[in-house]
Amino acid sequence: MTILAYTDGASRGNPGESGIGIVLKNESGQMLASIFGYIGRASNNMAEYTALSTCLRLVQKYQCTNLIVHSDSELMVRQLNGLYKVKAPELKKQYHLIQKTVVASPFQFSIKHISREENDEADRLANRGIDTKQRIQI
Repeated sequence: MTILAYTDGASRGNPGESGIGIVLKNESGQMLASIFGYIGRASNNMAEYTALSTCLRLVQKYQCTNLIVHSDSELMVRQLNGLYKVKAPELKKQYHLIQKTVVASPFQFSIKHISREENDEADRLANRGIDTKQRIQI
């Protein structure tokens, strides 16, 4: 099964209070899952990476053979696609964890950049995580 994932991280301040939002859909566009969570104080880029690593854990619950992640974080997408180097020390650990998870996963993985407007569901969820201060439950 192909899963279309939409991930977003939000930070109020940089760094500041942060949240993540994840939406999973099947190829027909039917909702499989949507989650949000508060991750505490983090930079916006760290929130984006945390959303993606959480997404990778979440899809383990499904019989996913192909995961296509959509994110409005151009930096993260370009880093994961090998176009930019990861320079920030705090992001390197997350980057390597994601790379290791993807290599060991039973599914094909790709990540694509989309506009903020195309990622509004995940954005709303990430902000809901900050508003509610509710920790992630997978």
